[in-house]
Formats: sequence, C-alpha cells, structure tokens
Amino acid sequence: MDPIATDASSVGAAVELTTVADDTATFHLRGPDGLVVVDHVEGLEPDRPHERHGTSFETLARPSGPLRCRIGTVNDIHFGEIEAGRIDDRTDGPIMRAPAGTEPYPETMNRAVVAEMAAAGLDRVIVKGDLTTSASTEEFAAFEATYRAAFDGHLDVVRGNHDAVEGRTAYAGDQWIDVPGAAVALLDTVIPDAPSGTLTAAQLDWLDAGAAASTVPVIVMGHHQQWVDGERNPEYFGIEPDASDALSAVLARRPAIVAYTAGHTHRHRVRGVAGGVPSIEVGCVKDFPGTWAEYRIYDGGILQIVHRISAPDALAWSESCRGLYADFGVDYASYALGRLSDRCFAIPFR
Repeated sequence: MDPIATDASSVGAAVELTTVADDTATFHLRGPDGLVVVDHVEGLEPDRPHERHGTSFETLARPSGPLRCRIGTVNDIHFGEIEAGRIDDRTDGPIMRAPAGTEPYPETMNRAVVAEMAAAGLDRVIVKGDLTTSASTEEFAAFEATYRAAFDGHLDVVRGNHDAVEGRTAYAGDQWIDVPGAAVALLDTVIPDAPSGTLTAAQLDWLDAGAAASTVPVIVMGHHQQWVDGERNPEYFGIEPDASDALSAVLARRPAIVAYTAGHTHRHRVRGVAGGVPSIEVGCVKDFPGTWAEYRIYDGGILQIVHRISAPDALAWSESCRGLYADFGVDYASYALGRLSDRCFAIPFR
C-alpha cells in the first residue's frame, strides 16, 4: 500500500495503529494537511513486543497447528447510498456526500475492499447484510457486479434490514458453510421492514443441532448484533432481548461454537456472553474507518484481524467521515474504530 512512511515525523502525523496480526502491523498516519499515509509493517515475530512511530504494541500469538483457511467478511456496504450521516429526515449532521462529478462513495469503498480481499487470496468471502440502501433492483445488481465477479464460487451472502423492505427476499435464509478446519453458521436475523432483528425457535434449533453434531469449531455470523445488557426493549435495534438470550443459551451449551460476529452498528466492539463466547461487532465498509475482517483458522484457534481499506481514494472518503453525527454529540471516530482489542484478537477454542 503506497505511500509508505518510515517514521511519524516525516509527515507530522497523528498515529493510529489500526491493525495488528501475528506477523504484521498497519499504521495510518494523518498529516496536518489531512493526507493519510499508510505504513504496513511485515515480517514481525508473533507474540512479541514491538515499537514503531513511538507506539508500543504486541503482535498476536499464533495459534498452534497449521493454518487451515482464511475467511474475509464485510457488512454494511450500502450500494445506493448518497448521504452518509443522514438520520431519517433530520438535517443535523454533518451529512457527507461525494464531491460533485465523482462516483458514488459506496462504489469507491466497495471496489477498494474487493480489490484488497482479492489480493489477499482468501478461501471464502462472507457478506453479512445491508448490501443495499433501499433494496432496489439496481442496488442489488451493483452488489452482484462488484462481488460476484471477484469471488464467484466462494462467496456467501445473507441479507440485512436494508435489503428486506417492500417484500424483497433476496439472500434470505440460514446457511451452513463448511470451510477447512471450521464451519460458519450464517443466520438470517432480519425482521422484514424493521431495523431490529430476531431469531425464531426453528432457527435456534437448527443452530443447536448443527453445533451439537459439528466436529470442528463453529463461527456464528449474522447481520444484527446481540442484545447483551441494559434495558430489555423489544424494539432494541439489534437482535431483540428474548431472542438474544436464547442465542446466548445455545452458544453456552455448545462448546463447538466459538464466536458470534455481526455488523449493523457500524462499529468495532466485543462483549462476552454466556460461556465466555465473544459477541463481536465489525464496522462498516461505506464510511469511517472503512474496514473488513479476516479470520485466520488454525488447528489451535482463530485470529480475527480487522483491516482498514487503504486505497487512496477510499481513505480520502473515509477520513472525511470522521465527524459524522457530531451534531448529536457523538464522537464517531472513537465509536466506529473502537479499541485495537475490539478489532484484532484471538478467538480460543473451548
């Protein structure tokens, strides 16, 4: 990824350590002119302390055994969106739009993330919903043209709430996906025409039976995040509380299940649920920080490694979105990026 910086002083940069893997680290350095310089450091030893750009960090410990496969995931890609930061019909902002005469920003961000994932040589790519903004035929076609051409034969997709309006049923239904060394249970968490999500008893029974029979670790994925704590509101904007509790019960009693990972919130966050299973949220593609998640599956564990999309035009757009929702008192940059430990970490087997 160009350009490459050798030290923070070379650009007078604010330093963000965005990614740490077992063998690499990636810094994004923001200069006073707004230019973002990327330093991708390779060849690091696993489970060791390192320092760069005045920042101390430790590489992830590499799980035991051979690397079985690598999965890439994205969510909240929103083809068709033209305004970032818009909440309903409110005029609070800032509300960001692509500059006049340029392509729509979902095209920019998705073209860049597809190129990065294709270059990474992933074994599987999974899209966890909100492919579109309004579930139009044109938006679905744009998704297919961008993702299917690159990953046909190893692409799996489930819908999000934006994809399930006005009777649209594309990408509905649960899927069991076998990959080398693991399995993915991809859940359809959508309530049509509603922003919140749920899981039916039949879906939970399907997951329970699959996990009970599995001889390999199972990663559960869906669009909506779990309710974990706080007010028990049946209109909670993720998986409603009763269904979230029922999902947690399955996670707790089936040791083959090692994680639940979702999108929807446009943020990076990890919370523990029953049995110590991580309930994970991964940020969106379409604006800041513009990310995708990689899962490296070893015989002895799994690493989640979140990557920031770093093509120059994608970085320029995502940087412009740092201040989204400021009129609502939200520090969107901190909210969306989260902590490094919310993005890059080991998922142990149980």
